[in-house]
Amino acid sequence: MLDIVAVPAFADNYLWLVHDRDSGETAVVDPGDAAPVLAECENRGWAISQIWNTHWHPDHTGGNLAVKQATGAPISGPAAENIPGRDVILSEGGEVRLGAHIGRVIEVPGHTLGHIALIFDEERVAFVGDTLFAMGCGRLFEGTPEQMYRSLQRLTALPEDTRLYCAHEYTLTNGLFAAHAEPANSAVSERLDEVKHARAEGKATVPTTVALERETNPFVRATNVDEFARLRKEKDSFRS
Repeated sequence: MLDIVAVPAFADNYLWLVHDRDSGETAVVDPGDAAPVLAECENRGWAISQIWNTHWHPDHTGGNLAVKQATGAPISGPAAENIPGRDVILSEGGEVRLGAHIGRVIEVPGHTLGHIALIFDEERVAFVGDTLFAMGCGRLFEGTPEQMYRSLQRLTALPEDTRLYCAHEYTLTNGLFAAHAEPANSAVSERLDEVKHARAEGKATVPTTVALERETNPFVRATNVDEFARLRKEKDSFRS
């Protein structure tokens, strides 16, 4: 069994700790800041044995070297990107292991050119970094609309009960845009109400699921690349 814990960092990041009870191993996904993940592990009596990066941005890799220095954990990250301290190169078709749990690597460019996601098929778990957010998607800092659209389609082709662990708490602003983009979608309005309530109580709105994103994420629901590109451009300048 995997225990997955969100560690808040910066203004809105989630750094994920993944713990395998059987082996006692713990991985940290996208440690942008070392201090909070090391503190959380000390609290829980866990020892970090691996570091997994989805892409190079500093809010995902800034704590790599400090965590590695503190724990000796090797760093795994995407082949096409400059990952601080990387020991293991990850690319399409590769894998990570935590005890008996196997996560396969898929390449999901768009936010960055070398972005990857880690898919644990048996556990119905995916770590998606900044590619897909609850009710939204990452900005196109390096990639093209075609790349991001395909990446989102790959992620949402996973089984509908797959839990998607994204790296930011953006759901409220994404939901407001989704309601603007699809005003007649009752699933969007219902989910937005739930998100507003959760955030008012200081609760996290992630992970999300493939099923929820298929129903309420306008970027996933776009029927072609042109529609996706229009929505992404509109979202970039959207003010709620």
